[in-house]
Amino acid sequence: MHENHPPARVWARGEHELGEGARWVDGRLIFVDILTGRLLEARGPAPAAVRELLRLDVPLGAVAPVLGRPGHWIAAAGTGIALITPGGHMEWLDRPEDHTPAHTRMNDGACDPQGRFWAGSMPYDGTPGAGSLYRTDPDGSVHQVLDGLTIVNGPAFTADGRTLYVADSAAGIVHRCALDPDGNITARDRFARIDAGGSPDGMTVDTEGHLWVAVWGHGTVHRYTPDGTLATTLRLPTPQPTSVCLQPDNGLLLVTTARYGLSGRQGPAGSVLEFQVSATAPAASSYHQ
Repeated sequence: MHENHPPARVWARGEHELGEGARWVDGRLIFVDILTGRLLEARGPAPAAVRELLRLDVPLGAVAPVLGRPGHWIAAAGTGIALITPGGHMEWLDRPEDHTPAHTRMNDGACDPQGRFWAGSMPYDGTPGAGSLYRTDPDGSVHQVLDGLTIVNGPAFTADGRTLYVADSAAGIVHRCALDPDGNITARDRFARIDAGGSPDGMTVDTEGHLWVAVWGHGTVHRYTPDGTLATTLRLPTPQPTSVCLQPDNGLLLVTTARYGLSGRQGPAGSVLEFQVSATAPAASSYHQ
């Protein structure tokens, strides 16, 4: 059964080219504008003001906070994984995408409840199978855990950290992976498939174990039950939602959007939109350095 919700409203207006990586951190929304390398924050209620925290000279796919170090981030940036200080200084942990034959960059990323940072990569030209998923452990080591994907998006985790959801946007598939205590994938199956030209993008898991997925190209957000049933479809006034974030305490769903590749005015493309929903999720997990 599909639930009915009030229409989307603009929560934070902007014209972000490729807004992505929405996370709730310390009572505010943190997100990025990937291709401009900007890390942004916004505080509600609407109309929330967007403030630039830092700007890098490489694309910035996503960040997660570092435990016990306010203003420090672990980031999927450029061709690898880096630690970033409040002033924007980068300490590279690894640049695995420097060694791939395709021209690639890092994309979406998030921490699991155990404090490990997971991030995917993608080829600029869409070369099939050129994307990978990486896991960064607390000791700073970076491990390739999946390859053969194309555009890797939306790592999201159940509350116990034993299930990982990851999207291959180009294939239209959300994969579900079982994890052992060390973060190794022990099984993988196809959880959901998006057809008719839409692509699964950023994702989050709510406190009831339902998966929320931004569907790029469809202008929708999907909510799936733990068994993979599509329970809710939310429609947006712009075609390219990129990531979703549920606030921990008030049932507000925030959706980043992009104006990348759009001609003319496509609604509030590039703004952060909001829906009032009957779901919440924990704040973003931190990296345990």
